[in-house]
Amino acid sequence: MAGITDFDSLRRAMAENSERPEGPARNARAEQLLAEAEKLGIPLAVIEALGHQLKVYNYSSEKDKMFVPFARLLRMWDERPEDFDEYETHSLHWVFKWMSSGMLDQPHVPLASIEKWLGEMEHRYRLAGHSERAVRSAEFSVAAHVGDVPRAERAYTAWLAADRDSMADCHACELHGQGWWQAERGRDAEALLLWRPVLEGEFTCAHEPHTVLASSLVPLLRLGRADEARANHLRGFRLVRPMESMRGAYADHVEFCALTGNEARGLELVAERPAYFTDTGQPRSRLDFLSVVALLMDRLVEMGLADREVPGPAGRSWTARELATHARTEALALAARFDERNGTAHVSERARARMAQSPLVERLPLGVRAVRPAPAAPVAKPVTVSPEEERDLLALLTAARRLSDTLRPNAVEAWASVARAAKGVELDVRDRAEIVDHQAMGRGPEGAELFERAAELYAEAGDPGEALAARTRAAYVRALTGRVDEAVAQVAEPYDEILALYADEATGLRQTASVLMGRARVLMRRVQELAEAGAGVNGEDGAVGEVPDETGAAPSRAPSADGVLAEAERAVRELLALVGGYTGDDVRIAAREAEGLAMLAELALQGGDPEGAVELFTRASDGFVAAGLPWFAVEYEARLAGLSHHLGDIAGTERALRAALEHGGTQLEAVGRAQLHLQLAEVVGGRGLAVEAAEHSLEAAHWADEAGEGPTLGAWARHQLGGFLLRQGRFAEAAEVLESALPDLTVETHGDGAVVQAQWWLGDCLSELGEHREAAERRLRAAEIARHWPEQHDHATLAHLAAESLGAAGLPAEADQAYARAGELWRSLGNIHGLVRSLRARAWLALRADDGAEAARELMSAAVGECERVLGAGEAEEEERERLVAELGHTHRQFGDLLARSAAEDADDDAIRAALEDALVQVGEAVAVFASLEDEDALHSRTGAELAAGWLEADLGRPADAAARARAVLTAYDGAGTEDETARDRRAEADQLLQVTQEQARP
Repeated sequence: MAGITDFDSLRRAMAENSERPEGPARNARAEQLLAEAEKLGIPLAVIEALGHQLKVYNYSSEKDKMFVPFARLLRMWDERPEDFDEYETHSLHWVFKWMSSGMLDQPHVPLASIEKWLGEMEHRYRLAGHSERAVRSAEFSVAAHVGDVPRAERAYTAWLAADRDSMADCHACELHGQGWWQAERGRDAEALLLWRPVLEGEFTCAHEPHTVLASSLVPLLRLGRADEARANHLRGFRLVRPMESMRGAYADHVEFCALTGNEARGLELVAERPAYFTDTGQPRSRLDFLSVVALLMDRLVEMGLADREVPGPAGRSWTARELATHARTEALALAARFDERNGTAHVSERARARMAQSPLVERLPLGVRAVRPAPAAPVAKPVTVSPEEERDLLALLTAARRLSDTLRPNAVEAWASVARAAKGVELDVRDRAEIVDHQAMGRGPEGAELFERAAELYAEAGDPGEALAARTRAAYVRALTGRVDEAVAQVAEPYDEILALYADEATGLRQTASVLMGRARVLMRRVQELAEAGAGVNGEDGAVGEVPDETGAAPSRAPSADGVLAEAERAVRELLALVGGYTGDDVRIAAREAEGLAMLAELALQGGDPEGAVELFTRASDGFVAAGLPWFAVEYEARLAGLSHHLGDIAGTERALRAALEHGGTQLEAVGRAQLHLQLAEVVGGRGLAVEAAEHSLEAAHWADEAGEGPTLGAWARHQLGGFLLRQGRFAEAAEVLESALPDLTVETHGDGAVVQAQWWLGDCLSELGEHREAAERRLRAAEIARHWPEQHDHATLAHLAAESLGAAGLPAEADQAYARAGELWRSLGNIHGLVRSLRARAWLALRADDGAEAARELMSAAVGECERVLGAGEAEEEERERLVAELGHTHRQFGDLLARSAAEDADDDAIRAALEDALVQVGEAVAVFASLEDEDALHSRTGAELAAGWLEADLGRPADAAARARAVLTAYDGAGTEDETARDRRAEADQLLQVTQEQARP
């Protein structure tokens, strides 16, 4: 660390320290610099060092240290005001406001002292000739803090009525305070109107829009504007995260998570700031933080997660219950100290109200990864049945039958309730058959034996048709487990028997359809097995092969693929012949027809008829919807979407996906919902609908997390969401989402293209946000992966972009190296435009270096040479030749600008004149090159170069030549309309140049 030898080195050291991150290290350095300043024996040096110390304390967690340096500064002012220059005089009066708010933040400072300070501030501001605006603002803060609403309203009105002057807070900070009061008084809409200019970027400062974004979260939620709240959270937290001093705003983001079902993200935020529990430099923001931590922990306790380990103060482990108690106790103790100082109960009342809030949104998806904490599993209790519950059992049976008869999604669960209630109760055999039947359905592939038991009970109950249906269901379950041949054999007997019973009118249509459907499903499983095995169905010779059975007996004859398809189709068409055209009110039969159509669609697909499959899937889906069973249509609408996409029918794809989401409703499983939303996002995004695509990507990420697929499907959804947000210019939100996606995006799971694209997009976002060093890092990471791709255009582009970021980050040597690498890649690709632009960029970098003018000339000359070389070869087609000519013109123009700027300010007149003459030559070449082109862009480029040449002529003392160039520009735009902004600007500049030349021409 360089020593402080004079006032200039002290100022440089303070400027460097100001750029360091907020925190104790920066504060400690400020203290060292004050000690060094005192050694210089210069009063102003001490004053500036004290002011620097004050500033770093104010923007840190050690705000309580501000009072000592300020008291010393004030004493120095009172003793020798002449030691203060204009800037330090202004600064001294400015930080009066910091002292006022700083005293409010410290409960040990008596209220009488604060009131006395307000009077002192008002007196000194009046002496200095300042408006009372800042004084009334400070008075408002005091009154609002203690809960004196009438005084606060009076001070608020006086604050706004007073004139703004140099002591008034910046517009952004003032609007934050004014909006905060409106929200505090329950006027959320008015608050957001006041905050709008800050949220939209019209007014900004070091801490804005940071605090406005944080303060807006709960008001937006209360107004039902959840999408805006989400966006402000993602934007605002990104700004607050690196700033240690913004504990209060940070607390607002934790509160937002607790109120929107994002408890997991809230825990992540708390974990990032363990010091916020214990930093005592600003007790009021510590109270805010502890209050929202208590709120968050209470949410976890309510979710059944009281014993979950959570992040808390360092030194021990914490459960949610323990931290809730600790945070509440500490917060209320702090609030009591403020109230004791203030003589009111206002601070405690606000803290209790904040901790007692209920969620404002059940779950607001954010797009960033965070798995919702799962509630603790309930402990099963032994079931005992009372006489009253027996009567309830009859109601349960009735409800369960109604649900299963109408194919409601929760029918199996209803029968499970019946089974639980029936323990210890004697039921007739039919009831027991239905209970066992539905237990089997709940077991999935493991339910075959239970279906067989149900069949026995149905037969005992005198319902042979339902018994055969249950046996068929058992056969289908065995088919699902891979025992297809066994299932085919087992379904044969029930099939023959049900047809005989139906013919004798000994069973009903429902039972017969159930058996035929079961048989068709079993045969369709054989079709599916063939498809999965890759067996051909077209062009086969139909030969029958010999395969041994599982017992090792003599080989049997296996049917051909065509035979499998034909047998399945016959079974399906037999089912449709039975149920087709049914007009009754049994939705089960209507569902059989719809499912049969879907089976025919599958067979059409296997037979190489995708268009026929589309028509049949559409009919099947329509059938389910018409039967009042839209959730059954979802599977086939998803298939329809895939087929339509394969056939290039994007409109059909979108239509099917929207229908699937609509018809699935709440019955869709989380992973299915995620997949549908993600597919729809890609489709509408491809149509340029970035806003809607982002909404679907957000939903996809949310449901993927809910399904436990966050690292796989969720990461892909976040990747897509980041891209769609970037496309809308929502750079901060996109960056937050992409940073969240990247840890889960892997080459193995998602492909290297997705990883490169995410890094690329993130680099673009960071560049737009002014985070150039980080942007360069992301672009270089992406380039390193793309380096191994066969096609090198992306590698070259990323290297070029990384070079731009490195240059913007103030790393010229690294930027030059990256541009050189990009140039080599552009040359290898034959991309002359990329090569020339890399050379030009290197030339400008070289000019910034000491003694770099000659290297800059050489690089820009090389850029000109590359353009001329390719044009001279005469191999480019007309359109490309015109692009190359324009590139040459821009290169000459930049060469001229570079030469004009290369003349050192301390150079002699002859050297400066020579540089300007050389610059004029290059700009003149640019004018000639652009004049050879005829499009509008070339006209604007030519006139821009013409004016640049005119100003050079004027600088060289040639007013007549300069005037001629100005008149040439005016002539070029003769007759141009006023709607062309560039033309207006060019004419205005030409008029200005003419005025300058006229003044030069006067004797």
